[in-house]
Amino acid sequence: MQPPIADRPSSAARPAWLVRLAIGSLASAIIALSLPAVALAHGYVPDPGSLAGALLQWRFDWYEVLPLVVAAVLFRMAERRVARDHPANPHPRWRTWCWYGGLAVLYVALQSPIGTYDTTFFSVHMVQHLLMAMVAAPLLALAAPITLLLRVSSPRVRQRVVLPVLHSWPLRIISFPVVTWILFAGVMWATHFSSLYDAALDSELAHLAEHALYLGTALLFWWPAVGADPSPWRMPHALRIGYLFLGMPQSSFLGLAILSAPHVLYPHYETVVRDWGPSPLADQQLAGGIMWAGGDLAFLIALVLAVWVWMRAEEVEGRRVDARLDREREQAARRVP
Repeated sequence: MQPPIADRPSSAARPAWLVRLAIGSLASAIIALSLPAVALAHGYVPDPGSLAGALLQWRFDWYEVLPLVVAAVLFRMAERRVARDHPANPHPRWRTWCWYGGLAVLYVALQSPIGTYDTTFFSVHMVQHLLMAMVAAPLLALAAPITLLLRVSSPRVRQRVVLPVLHSWPLRIISFPVVTWILFAGVMWATHFSSLYDAALDSELAHLAEHALYLGTALLFWWPAVGADPSPWRMPHALRIGYLFLGMPQSSFLGLAILSAPHVLYPHYETVVRDWGPSPLADQQLAGGIMWAGGDLAFLIALVLAVWVWMRAEEVEGRRVDARLDREREQAARRVP
């Protein structure tokens, strides 16, 4: 259920908070998008020697880490402000941990050995994309960041900026569940079966844009499915289950298509020189299997949780109806002479 939004007392500090929020987000975007396109190496990739050696190959790309740090700090500042102004109704702690968990998953996907070897092995790249789209994105959606923004905004900013954006016609179009489903599935299929995927392996800027595209469409996809934040379109529980159920076969077919491809789909992986690990075709087949099994598992977990939330909502509604009927019976009994 959508969390209630308590009355918001005016505060002179809140416009400054929103200015910091906007500046931080804009600065992060500019920093990430202003990086030069750097051709990734196609030279020899040394053998790490062992699994332990591979697991130690962490990286630190400040232009990817900085937005994560900014997002964590801004969320923490907003949460503390809401807790201070509304001590009886703070932002739920478990939603806060969902936010930090989503950011942690993004950090692992981008800076761990997964990020180090994503241009060396297609299977590793597939793990990275699944972590971003099927783990990090739903966790971030469960954190209810839009609700937190509404609660931390001053009434003036909320009425003049945030709500008009939420109710604008572009957002109504792009957040329509049919559109979000098509965007999510379409981006997955279009990038994997076009030259865009291989281009992202050869250009750092294109690689960043690819990651932004995957994460952005995934956030749009999970927004109505999770239902934690207000939205121009709010699906009932039965439609959420159908929405998620239809996502499973398209993910399975995509993994199956990659698994059964008779040749290497992306020339980049053939040009990487290495004398260790699976062959490019075997690596591609492994990536298809990861997409198939990993995607199905993620959707299955989401479906189980969606059914559980529906059952909990029905129980709460049942108790509310029973309490109302009990009150009506008591009132009727008191009216009888």
